[in-house]
Amino acid sequence: PQEIISGESEEETNGVNLMEFSDEILLHILSYVPCTDLVLNVRRTCRKLATLCLDKSLTHTVILQKDYKVNKDKVKQLMRDIGKEIYQLNMAGCYWLPSSTIDHVTRCKNLVKLNLSGCHVTSLRLSKMLSTLQHLRSLAIDVNPGFDASQLSSECKATLSRVLELKQTLYTPSYGVVPCCTSLEKLLLYFEILDRSREGFMLSGQLMVGESNVPHYQNLRVFYARLAPGYVNQEVVRLYLAVLSDRTPENLHAFLISAPGSFAETGATKNLLDSMARNVRLDALQLPKAWINGSGLLQHLKFNNPFYFSFSRCTLSGGHLIQRVINGGKDLKSLTSLNLSGCVHCLAPESLFRKAEDDIDSSILESLVVSCCNLRHLNLSAAHHHSSESIGNHLCQLLSRLKHLLSLALPVCSITDVAANVEKPPTASNLVPQTFGRKVRIGIQTYPRNLADQANQKIESSVFWALMGSLRFLETLEIIGSSFSSAMPRNEPAIRNSLPPCVRAQSVGDSEVAAISQLTYLQSLTLAQLPNILTGSGLINIGLQCQHLRTLSLANLGMMGKMVYMSALMDMLKHCKCLRDLRLEQPYFCAGAQFFQALSHCSSLQRLCIVSRSGTLQSDAVMSFMANCLEVIMCHMFMGESLTVCKNLQQSIVRSFQADRPALNVVIFPLLHEDLTEVIRDVPMRHLDEITLFKSRVAEEPPNLWW
Repeated sequence: PQEIISGESEEETNGVNLMEFSDEILLHILSYVPCTDLVLNVRRTCRKLATLCLDKSLTHTVILQKDYKVNKDKVKQLMRDIGKEIYQLNMAGCYWLPSSTIDHVTRCKNLVKLNLSGCHVTSLRLSKMLSTLQHLRSLAIDVNPGFDASQLSSECKATLSRVLELKQTLYTPSYGVVPCCTSLEKLLLYFEILDRSREGFMLSGQLMVGESNVPHYQNLRVFYARLAPGYVNQEVVRLYLAVLSDRTPENLHAFLISAPGSFAETGATKNLLDSMARNVRLDALQLPKAWINGSGLLQHLKFNNPFYFSFSRCTLSGGHLIQRVINGGKDLKSLTSLNLSGCVHCLAPESLFRKAEDDIDSSILESLVVSCCNLRHLNLSAAHHHSSESIGNHLCQLLSRLKHLLSLALPVCSITDVAANVEKPPTASNLVPQTFGRKVRIGIQTYPRNLADQANQKIESSVFWALMGSLRFLETLEIIGSSFSSAMPRNEPAIRNSLPPCVRAQSVGDSEVAAISQLTYLQSLTLAQLPNILTGSGLINIGLQCQHLRTLSLANLGMMGKMVYMSALMDMLKHCKCLRDLRLEQPYFCAGAQFFQALSHCSSLQRLCIVSRSGTLQSDAVMSFMANCLEVIMCHMFMGESLTVCKNLQQSIVRSFQADRPALNVVIFPLLHEDLTEVIRDVPMRHLDEITLFKSRVAEEPPNLWW
């Protein structure tokens, strides 16, 4: 008996032995561990793990993207140990690795897919590497100034001739490697060419000498082009499209061009669209607004089983949307992603005599919801979608039928209760001008801080509360003011004045934010220009209930002259253990010791961006935060401090932490400084595109556009 008791005690003390699990379970657990840790650390612990860590299911695909602790030596050792076992290698966004790191990829003789977007690769290094990768079928690279296609060897060109999928980011006018890829089926082009050089000279969109080779599009199935602002980008993309206009590929099923601002239609592009209307049936479509507005194009284009549509910023009316795209209510169960951002008339029967602020036609939205019942991604932001007083026809009530939604973007004015808006007298906060002038002292309404008390106030009876309750599996939510614009645009000086929020949005505040806490699986949240935030109490509920939250972006909440929700935000952050990215944009933000102490509770935080006109910071608090949060590799602050203060702090952070954090990227700079655009151009595209610049990201691209 004594032996049995002692044996039981020993079992209780030791617990379950991990090595007693089946190989299948252990492999599943190990799949969540970064490959560098598996190969370089975990497999050295015992014989069983040494075998499992080299299992084909774990070494077939190696993802170094966002593995911010990886360095050149680790990559070298990784390629030595398992290079021959790697079939897919993703090094996208590894901007901190020296270009010589790419030399070690030559050990991966069996590579089929390779993503080097955001990595430093010269023409000669690319040639040497690709010459050894005879099985490569998918490639993603950057084309930087100095790229010379004439330096590519015949062996390299032979590899490129077999590539079926190419993603190319252009920082200089060039065809890149496109003319060498004679078997292309999927072509993704990202145009990031600036109009001016660092020295201030205007750049030309003409291709460099030796770039006269013609792309081969005969097998193309997917063509995608995303343009950054600038005239040169438009010039260069027209050269890529010129070949398409001569002969449209018969198998083309996805044609997508994302262009900001005005991108005029030309004779060549009109011929291309006419040819597409005659010869192809599309599954995905996105065109510049000037190519759609006022034309009968959509009436002639034919669709097969469409899964993605984007009519962002088009003047497309709801009547045309239903008749020409949905064919009068045709069953479109195949459509999974729809972007109507900036389509101010898309929920109205016609746009000719309609004002942007007029009520929507609920029957159009109902037809859309019924026809596209399997939508997973829907963007209705950057427009005034005002519901009428008709019972049961509120936008939120209709959207609640879309049970498969994973991501959703809405304007603030679309979520307000019409009845409450009509009956509710103006509150003190509504009467305060939303300006930066003399601050007006008002009484602050006290909001309860826990979900039970809020339920007692019957806020769960609102249409937005009901919508959040019905979309339990939503992972991404954006609620953005229809007139909101970030203080930090792409290629221009910082915006000094902001437009006031929509009148319908004036009542949206703490209770609506609290409703979001019902989204148990929420991973990404964006809230911008919610004028009636008085205490920010709803943020605390989100912190407590949304434990999977990884990305949080808050901008211009409450009164513009004061940071009214700071206390609630600090309480919220103490519960956000999974938060990785935080972006805050708020005038007069004080980045002091209390804020950074609260932020230090976010143990998983990797990237921080603060944009604040007239904002202040405490250098000691920032340094202490960086020392405590070991995972932080990006710190961007654009505040109201002097250039000297900003530079000194930036240098201190780099000096203190760069050695231990190879991926560290620090930019601290005055928001209103004239050289801001020059500073921005040096930020790695990975950070600039994902967090530093504000934009709506729901349905921005087709799902699974690239692996």
